[in-house]
Amino acid sequence: MEKAVVFVDVQNIYYTVKQQFTCHFNYRIFLEKVSRNRQLLKSFAYATDKGDQKQAGFQNILVNIGFDVKLIPFIQRKDGSAKGDWDVGIALDMLEYAKKADTIILASGDGDFASVIKKIIAEDKVAVEVYGVKELTAFALIKAATRYYPIEDNMLLPIPKKHQINNPPINNN
Repeated sequence: MEKAVVFVDVQNIYYTVKQQFTCHFNYRIFLEKVSRNRQLLKSFAYATDKGDQKQAGFQNILVNIGFDVKLIPFIQRKDGSAKGDWDVGIALDMLEYAKKADTIILASGDGDFASVIKKIIAEDKVAVEVYGVKELTAFALIKAATRYYPIEDNMLLPIPKKHQINNPPINNN
C-alpha cells in the first residue's frame, strides 16, 4: 500500500480559502480524500499560536480529525507587523519524511515550497501532490508538483454570516 505524509500550511489555507470562497477549509474531507487507498504515516497541520481560546478549540478539532498540530508563536512586532511563518519548518519536515514515504501531500499555495518539492521529486523519487486554491496558488508550485488538485466543492465549508470578517488579500507569488 502506498505510504503518504500530509503537510498543511494552516495560515495559507485559511486565508486563501476565505479570500477566494468566503469559506473555511474542510480538513476532515481533505484528510479522508488524501488517505483513500493509502497508509498515512503522519498528517501535520502547521499553525501559529496566538494563545486564544477560539484558536485552541480549532487546534483540538484538527487533533481529533487526525492531525499532529505543530505550533509556532505568533509574534507581534513593535512596528505593528507580525510574524508566524512555518515555511522552513514545513520544508525540513517534508525533506525528512520524503525518505519514508511514496507520496508527500502539501496543502498550500505558497510558491516558496517549489524548490523543496523539486528536490524531493528529483532526489527521493517521491511523488508530491499539492492542494491549493487555484486562483491563489503560485504557478511555480503547481508546476513543481507531480500532481496539483484545486481546493473546491466538498473541501469547502460555508462560514456563518455572523462570523465573517474581512482579511487582507493573499499573494503567493
